[in-house]
Amino acid sequence: MTSFRLGALAGALIAVSFPALAHVSFENGQATPNSTYKATLRIPHGCGGKPTLKLRVRIPEGIVAVKPMPKAGWKLETAKGAYVRAYQVHGEAVSEGVTDIVWTGSLDDAHYDEFVFQARFTDAYQPGATVFFPVVQECDGTTEEWTQVPAEGQDPHSLTSPAPGVRIIAATGAAPTPVKVGSLTLEQPWSRATPGGAKVGGGYLRITNTGTAPDRLIGGSFALASKVEVHEMKLEGDVMRMKPVEGGLEIKPGATVELKPGGLHLMFMDLKEPLKEGQVLKGTLTFEKAGPIEVEYNVRGMGGAAPAEHKH
Repeated sequence: MTSFRLGALAGALIAVSFPALAHVSFENGQATPNSTYKATLRIPHGCGGKPTLKLRVRIPEGIVAVKPMPKAGWKLETAKGAYVRAYQVHGEAVSEGVTDIVWTGSLDDAHYDEFVFQARFTDAYQPGATVFFPVVQECDGTTEEWTQVPAEGQDPHSLTSPAPGVRIIAATGAAPTPVKVGSLTLEQPWSRATPGGAKVGGGYLRITNTGTAPDRLIGGSFALASKVEVHEMKLEGDVMRMKPVEGGLEIKPGATVELKPGGLHLMFMDLKEPLKEGQVLKGTLTFEKAGPIEVEYNVRGMGGAAPAEHKH
């Protein structure tokens, strides 16, 4: 099979996601780790008015169990190769598989069509990453190479021929394992996605003290913030206001305290960049007696009142 032209691309590249506009794109741009994904690749046009005669898709490292769907009127070919490492699929180690898919046929520039394959995302990709599938569209005497990937911090809209990408998000309802340190148990830390330009975000979780002595949450750290504070919502007259909890938040013996929207919560101050749905961001919570405890926050979609809308 003719070699796949990737330019400076090397394997699977990870960056931010972006809208496809008139570009080659996937119908469903999201997937979860360790899951089977139906990839429907949308081809909106040919190359400069010429019909598409061949479509090549490169499968990134970490994407396994690839099964392309035959397409009426098109010849289907695949190339196979060894993976960089073995991956576990349903309890079995998989060390090689499909690395390229090629459909050969004819699609007029004025027509739209879809090309489908099934694949499995391994744990090589975690929520917050975007996996890019380089695509080369060959036409009569010319090509369109959809292989560009935004560099760190680059505006994805500046790309003229972006590779179609799939963003990895946390599985719905998936809850991280509770963190237990001494008599404290920390459950389900999460945050909300924030709009562009927002300088604050909210953090939420459940804290249980199974000991015989009280402890106190006095602060912490967050990957994308300069400071973490414990805040509370209080009704002052007919206005709900938010203010820091002076002296920290007490966790009494045998008590469970839930930090949630509209009540006690964490504030991530001076955000360096917006929080995006599907991210998993590290931080610490500092207790008076237990000391610093490492946690990971799952970023969920926007909903309800965002932290930036609270009145201080």
